[in-house]
Amino acid sequence: MYIVVDERQSVAAEYLAGFGAQDVPARSLRAEEFLAWLAGHPTDTVQGIVLGECDDRAGRTAAIRSLSQAPIIALNETRSLEQTLDLFTAGIDDVVRRPVHVREILARAEAIRRRGIRGEAQAPAAQDRNGRLKVFADGRDPEIDGVSLNLPRRERHILEFFASHRGRPLSRAQIFNAVYAEHGSDVEESVVEGHISKLRKKLRLRLGYDPIEAKRLAGYTFVG
Repeated sequence: MYIVVDERQSVAAEYLAGFGAQDVPARSLRAEEFLAWLAGHPTDTVQGIVLGECDDRAGRTAAIRSLSQAPIIALNETRSLEQTLDLFTAGIDDVVRRPVHVREILARAEAIRRRGIRGEAQAPAAQDRNGRLKVFADGRDPEIDGVSLNLPRRERHILEFFASHRGRPLSRAQIFNAVYAEHGSDVEESVVEGHISKLRKKLRLRLGYDPIEAKRLAGYTFVG
């Protein structure tokens, strides 16, 4: 999910519509409520933060970074080298000038994760029991026997969520909230079952077995 923080309702609505057009979950929050919201939600639910017009953006960045390592992309209205440098110094990952298409924001956020811009090691989040399947937590596709397995965004996010909760049963509702959290759409919770079914089929085809165990009532468990 992407969070848009901008005091201008029209700008926030513009980007929410843009994310929606790309089938990417997003919601807008006012600056004064954002930190409290962020502190109360799992860090892995936020894929990126779009920081628009609000008071003391540089000062807020340090507080945001203490709660989340998601890419922070600032929106600037004018070309100002001094302002841009101040934002980078504060910890902003990227600065773009409006207007900017949501697809560019998504591409920049993915690039930030790939580069490990904050110096994080790009280590596997989890592996299967034979070390054949590697699931990453930085936006990269998983690998099987060293070869990337290209997955649609939803399926990749579900697999990442499974891998980060290895050995723990996860209900359909938990998976739905992790992937569609705060989407604000009419998506039905049952849609995750279709994503999981397709994901398991692809994994079985490449691995020869299913690393995701399904039990009636108990839910799904990544057993590897």
